[in-house]
Amino acid sequence: MKRLALLALVGSAISLALPTFAQQKDTITDPQIVDQLKAIGKKTGEAFAQNDATALAALYTEDAVLVPDTGPVYGREAIEKFWAGLFKKFHVINEVDTSDPYSPHRMGTTGDEAWSTGQWTLTFQGPNGSPVELTGHWTEIYRREGDTWRKRLDTFNQTPAPTATPSPAVTPSNP
Repeated sequence: MKRLALLALVGSAISLALPTFAQQKDTITDPQIVDQLKAIGKKTGEAFAQNDATALAALYTEDAVLVPDTGPVYGREAIEKFWAGLFKKFHVINEVDTSDPYSPHRMGTTGDEAWSTGQWTLTFQGPNGSPVELTGHWTEIYRREGDTWRKRLDTFNQTPAPTATPSPAVTPSNP
């Protein structure tokens, strides 16, 4: 019985350690590359704060794919039009990308591809002028073009707002 409990404990410890090991195994440790890739998130926030679709599109490769909840958008030119259309509808006040702790990760063998995951938070001016905050998660694949890293694939989702807890119904027997 003690042996079975020990095996269960060891198995649990190994299963908890494996995801962490897998996440750390391909993590990029070169500080220059890490800084360059994290700068893309900062530039994204700056472009959103300026409602600048051109600056935002410049962060993508020519053949990039953006995947919002409405479906894929192919190519830098179409991505710029997508963001410009969004900025016509909403005035963004602030946008922040936060990479997950083990991002970015290496891809391939040439050293010019990487991927990251993280969370985004965006505040825009609502219809009545008050700020509205949205949040969600993103995944990006990057490709280095010369000395510049750009987004090759950008996917994101929106985390739904928590549902309100309904008030108890007031009935004649429950005033």
